[in-house]
Amino acid sequence: MTAETAPQPSSEWLSLPQLVEVLDQPIARVRRLLDDAHLVGTKRDGVFVVPAVFIVDGEPLASLRGTVIVLRDAGFTDDEAIEWLIAHDDSIGRPPIEALTAGHKAEVRRVARTLA
Repeated sequence: MTAETAPQPSSEWLSLPQLVEVLDQPIARVRRLLDDAHLVGTKRDGVFVVPAVFIVDGEPLASLRGTVIVLRDAGFTDDEAIEWLIAHDDSIGRPPIEALTAGHKAEVRRVARTLA
């Protein structure tokens, strides 16, 4: 019997052309979503990408924007914010992005505010 590990939330990343397709929006709208913190991304291997888990049902996760703003206010760079969102957090008991997806934005933001 082999133990299986749960897939990591960060396992899939979407490039800008993929975001255009997944969101069914023109590139200008996708860039605006990034500029307005509805999405946040990083460069990996020289390509700008966004974690696929930030997209739910073809839309940016609604609670992501406010959480990203809280993290930026706490001094996080976008790379640090992404890492925190997708990594397991002991005080939440799971990756913050999973808690956000489950509708627990108040808990996630409360923890994020303590990180300043």
